[in-house]
Amino acid sequence: MKTTSTLLSLTAADIMSAAVVTIPGEMSLQGAARLLTRSHVSGAPVVDDAGRCIGVLSATDFVSWAEKGPGAAKGPSASPGSFHTAWQVVDIDDLPKDRVRSYMTSDPVTVAPATSIGILAHLMIDAHIHRLIVVDDHDRPIGIVSSTDILAAVARADAKSLAQPAGG
Repeated sequence: MKTTSTLLSLTAADIMSAAVVTIPGEMSLQGAARLLTRSHVSGAPVVDDAGRCIGVLSATDFVSWAEKGPGAAKGPSASPGSFHTAWQVVDIDDLPKDRVRSYMTSDPVTVAPATSIGILAHLMIDAHIHRLIVVDDHDRPIGIVSSTDILAAVARADAKSLAQPAGG
C-alpha cells in the first residue's frame, strides 16, 4: 500500500529527463531532422527566440509530411494508429528546407514541474501522445516526461514492493 502512495506522490520534476533538446522555430525541417537524429530522440519542443515552447516536432510530424508531401514517402504510408520513425519514412535530404514552424504541432501539451504522475498519465492517454514538455513559469522547456519515464517509475515502485519483507 505504501509503495502505491509513494508512486502516486511522484511529480513531473521527479521523473523528467532534464536534458532537453530544443528546436528553434526558425530552423529548417532538414536541420531539425538532423538534430533529432544526432540527439537520438524522436521528438523535441520547438522554441521561439525567447526560448518559450511554441510547439513540438516529432516523428509523427515527419510521417504526416511524408503522407502529404509529393513523392516524399519512401515506404508504405502509415495507417491510422501505426507508428514509424522519421528515418523509416523519409530521406532527410528529401525534406523541405522550410522552417519547422510550418510542420510542428503547434498546440503542445505542457505541464508544470509539480504535476502528479497520475495527471501526467491521463494527459498522455487523452492526447494520444508519448511525451509531455515540462515548462517553467515563462513557458521555457526544463524537462521532458516520456511514457517510458512513467513506466520506469512504475517498475521501480514494483521492485521496491517486491524487496520489502512480507507484512512490512
